[in-house]
Amino acid sequence: QVQLVESGGGSVQAGGSLRLSCVAFGVSSNWCMGWFRQAPEKGREVVAAIYTSGSTAYADSVKGRFTISQDNAKNTVSLQMNSLKPEDTAMYYCAAYPGTCSLNERRFIYWGQGTQVTVSS
Repeated sequence: QVQLVESGGGSVQAGGSLRLSCVAFGVSSNWCMGWFRQAPEKGREVVAAIYTSGSTAYADSVKGRFTISQDNAKNTVSLQMNSLKPEDTAMYYCAAYPGTCSLNERRFIYWGQGTQVTVSS
């Protein structure tokens, strides 16, 4: 049974930082872990992904500001978000699937319930 539990959301002013964490239960090696977000009245979009080998991929909108990382010993994937902008405001979701990583949302079959990030100007 795979379960993903996010934490770390909150409210911050523009230019600030937040760190999101996702504890993954039931996930072993050779899995792709990703972060997605969905703003009100917008579609869900990929933010970043990381493979168990450590390789990463990012959406252009967050490159240079967000960093995805993993702690395999703790089965945790984190998203460090710096230089936050109001347009980063969204519900952020952790997601996973077994296999080589891609940013293709349709490949992600396990999802957490989300954590809210609000950035004020």
